[in-house]
Order: sequence, then structure tokens, then C-alpha cells
Amino acid sequence: MSTDFYQSPLSERYSSREMQYLFSQDKKFGTWRRLWVALAETEQELGLPITDEQIAEMKAHQDDINYDVAKEREKVVRHDVMSHVYAYGVQCPKAKPIIHLGATSCYVGDNTDIIVMTEALRLVKKKLVNVIAQLADFALEYKDLPTLAFTHFQPAQPTTVGKRATLWAQDFLMDLEDVDYVLSTMKLLGCKGTTGTQASFLELFDGDQEKIDRIDPMIAEKMGFSSCVAVSGQTYSRKTDTRVLNVLAGIAASAHKMSNDIRLLQHLKEVEEPFEKSQIGSSAMAYKRNPMRSERIASLSRYVLCDALNPAVTSSCQWFERTLDDSANKRLSVPEGFLTVDGILDLCLNVTDGLKVYPKVIEKHLMEELPFMATENIMMDAVKAGGDRQELHERIRELSMEAGRTVKEEGKPNNLLELIAADPSFNLSLEDLKKSMEPSRYIGRSKEQVERFVTDVVRPVLEENQEMLGVKAEINV
Repeated sequence: MSTDFYQSPLSERYSSREMQYLFSQDKKFGTWRRLWVALAETEQELGLPITDEQIAEMKAHQDDINYDVAKEREKVVRHDVMSHVYAYGVQCPKAKPIIHLGATSCYVGDNTDIIVMTEALRLVKKKLVNVIAQLADFALEYKDLPTLAFTHFQPAQPTTVGKRATLWAQDFLMDLEDVDYVLSTMKLLGCKGTTGTQASFLELFDGDQEKIDRIDPMIAEKMGFSSCVAVSGQTYSRKTDTRVLNVLAGIAASAHKMSNDIRLLQHLKEVEEPFEKSQIGSSAMAYKRNPMRSERIASLSRYVLCDALNPAVTSSCQWFERTLDDSANKRLSVPEGFLTVDGILDLCLNVTDGLKVYPKVIEKHLMEELPFMATENIMMDAVKAGGDRQELHERIRELSMEAGRTVKEEGKPNNLLELIAADPSFNLSLEDLKKSMEPSRYIGRSKEQVERFVTDVVRPVLEENQEMLGVKAEINV
């Protein structure tokens, strides 16, 4: 392997072979040739003098692309589409006169972009569905394991480990809805000519409007699409790319949020991402177990969030029927957005499939804070024992502040229960107070919410996409 030139980490380290193929030269130029075949077949079926022999010759050379001829020709003509028209014609001498007949460059370029983005979105969807499935399984497994919740990353009323996972899954479900919507709107450009007016076909078909109206639907059907855009300039609207990249950015944001939570939980030693037996966490600190996967998710996600600006700016800068300042940007921003999200989802699949939970650490942290969480219940018990609610509220506030100072300034355990037991206004023994320290009393409906969420929300989605389930991912590095 040559090592003396730049190679993208997206192909070397992060993205799957399946996604890389979709943005490969073989996929691109093979699709160009299929589009040329579809155009020739359509024109023949509508009455142009194109022979079966010419179409058969084109089909015979759909996949054996003579890249060397195209590359040499592009050095001369400085036009990628015409270089490949020429190269195809070298292989298909009988069909040469009718290849690309009536079309402009965007017929192959733009239609191929739509086809590739559609297939790439389907791959993204498949992986997204499996991330959701794994999170649902994790949520059910830990639906009733109490844990500290955090607001502002300060200890708050307990939730459960499983309930927290449903929040991650819910974000990804919103992304899935967006993917499904965008997939439902993907339409081919069709074959509309240099400025979208189909003027060339008026000449080819002697002004037969009925035949011209049939061209786009016939091409769409041959390429596996339901329709083409109704109107266009030379290109499909670049807002399509904006819409697609915004969906990818949404997935990146969801993944980033989940990965941040996991990184914080790993710091607390409550939850840990997968860590192989021989994995090295630090070159200097041999004991380290860094959350490498979650950090990589966050790092790649930030790239996608920024990358989504490219199509938005490009779509705003297209003058009239088209300008070519979209081309170089599209060649980078769209493939890299997909390749990066593909890598992110593989990491999410890997992490959610192997999350390690440490219940004893979770319990320790919870019990350190639970006396503060239990003060309302303690106050109610004291009222039942004859106390004054308003006086007790003020007294428990004072004792909570004192216990907090003991923890923070002296580094000692939380002694709130002891302070309350020693205060006669509460009329509660330490034994009575400890009975209120059962964590499951403070998780609300977390368990039931997880069950309802998985049953009512997640399961129908998984059943609808059952054929996509079972995907696992290995990360490259």
C-alpha cells in the first residue's frame, strides 16, 4: 500500500466498507451508465430510431468501466461527463451515436447523487434502527435500578438507569422519523435538459408533448423511483442536500448527547463503555480506562454538525438555473457527512451493545445523597407523629445545610439522618429514619415509563423495520 499521499481517516479508520462503496467510483460511474441505458431504452420505447443491438452493447459494458480512457480524455476536454461519454463510446461503437442523446451533464451527475444519497440514507436508517433496539433492551434490563438523576450535573431526585437510556432512545427515534420523512421525499431530477425546459426533446420528438411528458416517469421507474421533480433548472434544488445533511446532523447531535452522558457516568464509575482485555487507555498511565469510543462519537459528531452548513450555504448561492460553485463542495460535504455518520452509528452500535453497569457504585452514590432526597417524606412522617409542618420545614432546611457543610468542608459522610434523629422536634428515631432510605421509593414511575415507552413507542417501530434488525458493528481502531 502506498503511504506517500493523504488518505482520509473516514475510509481508513471510521466508515464501513458498505458505506464507502456507495460513494465509490464504481458506484458513481456504474450508475451513470445505468442512467444512460435507461435514457436510451426510454427514447427507443417512445419511438426514436435506437436499436436493440445498441442497447445490448451498452448493457454489456455497464460495469467494466475503462477508467484509463476516461482519465486521459478528461485531461484533454476538462469535462468529467463528456470524458465518460467518450470512454463508453469507445467500448460501444455501435451505440456511440446515441449515448447521452438529448441529455445534459446533470442527467447523470444529479440523478446519481440522488440515487446514492437515497441508498446511503437507507443504510443509515438500518443502523439507526439497531441502535434504538439495543437501547430498548438495555432500558428494559435496568428499568428498575435506581440511580441518581442530575440536573445541572448536581444530584437530583432519583431516576433509573433504564429510564435514562429511554431519553437517548427517544432522541434517536426522532431522528428516525426525520430519516423516513426525507426518504419519502427523494425524487430524481429526471431528464430536463440544459436549463430544465426539455427543449432538446422538443427537437428529438418533433414537438410531441405527450411523449415528452412520459420521459421522466419512465426513467424514474427504470431506476427504482416513484417520480422526478416537477420542475428544475439544470440541477435539482440544492435544498435537497441541505435537507439530507440536516438529518445527518440531527443524528450526530443525538449521538453526541448520549456519548457525553456515558463519558460523565464513566468518570463516576457507574457505567462504562466496552474495553478490550489488551486495550491501552494511556501511553503513560497504564491504569487508565479512557472512554475512547464515546469521545470519538463526540469528536466525529461535531464534524457533522459543522459540515451541515456546507449544503445550506451552497443552496443559497446557486444563481438562476445553476452555477458550478456547488460541485467541488458537494464532492466533499455530502460523502463526508454520510461516511462520518456511518462511523458514528457503528460506534453507537458497539457501545450500546457492551455497556457495563456497576450497581454497587451506583448504590453508593445514591445512598450518599438520598437523605437529602428523602427530606420531604421524613417531614411528612414527622407531621404524622404530631409535628408542625412549617416549623419542621425550617428545621430540616437548617439541618440539611449543616450536613452539607460536614460533607464538603470536613470530607465526612452525610450525617443528616443522625442530626434529624437527635432533634426532638421530629420525634423520629434513627431506625425509623433508615426505613425511609429505600431507593425504590423515590424513582416515581420510572419502571412503568420504561415499560410503556418500549411497548407503545419502540416495539411498533422495530416490528415495522424487522428486516433491518440484527446488525452488529466492529470498530476499526
